[in-house]
Amino acid sequence: MRYLCGFLITLIFSATPLAASGADIVKVDIIKNPYGGHRNIPEISMGPDYIHAAGLERLVAEWGGELIRPIQDIRLDEEQDEQYGAWNRMALANANYAGLVRQGLQDDLLTIGLEANCNDIMGMLAGLKYTSEGDARRVGLIFIDAHGDFNVPETTLSGRLGGMPVAVAAGHALQNLRTTAGLAEPIPMSDIVWGGVRDLDPLEAERFTEYEVQQFSVADMRTLSQALRNEVQQLADRVDVIYVHVDIDVLDPSEVPGHDTKVAGGPSSEEVAAVLRLMFQNPKVVALGVGGTPAGSLDPKGDSRQAALKFIEGAIKGMQER
Repeated sequence: MRYLCGFLITLIFSATPLAASGADIVKVDIIKNPYGGHRNIPEISMGPDYIHAAGLERLVAEWGGELIRPIQDIRLDEEQDEQYGAWNRMALANANYAGLVRQGLQDDLLTIGLEANCNDIMGMLAGLKYTSEGDARRVGLIFIDAHGDFNVPETTLSGRLGGMPVAVAAGHALQNLRTTAGLAEPIPMSDIVWGGVRDLDPLEAERFTEYEVQQFSVADMRTLSQALRNEVQQLADRVDVIYVHVDIDVLDPSEVPGHDTKVAGGPSSEEVAAVLRLMFQNPKVVALGVGGTPAGSLDPKGDSRQAALKFIEGAIKGMQER
């Protein structure tokens, strides 16, 4: 059944024309944030540039999108660059990211973040929180990942910040990091939905139960189930706008061989792209983040980069179908 579903999804995507008519053009804003808060390894992730180097401007146009400005690239300013601490510098970069997101906001816009990893969700959430006129909005988060990223320092097994960003965004830990990133108010738990999670630390799993998290499964993603559709619609009914973040490790390991946190049993990139296409048909869904893409020698056949590109195409096609 899984292979039949994947075949049908491939047929749907291959039957879609590459170029859209003028009436179907989707306004797109793409921002690269390579700061992931890593310790003891290079601070700047190659992932965002690696996706960009595939000829992203050309591909966006072929898929029916039109960039509202050149693809933006986050860097620390001179004063920020003198600051220390990998987590602190990442938070400062996220504040810059939020500013660029907010600067580009306009009606009927698809904002795309090419992100080092899931720690960059805070910048996108902070950027979407306010309109260009400064009005506050209620932002929902759909977090698609093999992991919950819902640990706090007291529950984490690895000690990695990358296992905590949703908990941080929800106000459960590291308050200074969240506010430095520009997210002054936490995202309520009622406004967060997880998808594809299948690997939790033991105490993190207890937190999932304690907070009765809203989620859809890999099976829901493969079949575009009614449960998945209901989660999206119910979240849309509660919030003003929705940000969908995809950690590429949600995929089956065959498509992310160089990823250091891959987990068996994931969906294919075609299946995730179909999920995104469905989600972005909803007018409340306005932003996509793609994080954790292995680059260079970690992606020997280019499968991971191709998967990230499929996600972007799926979002653009979904907006065309509104």
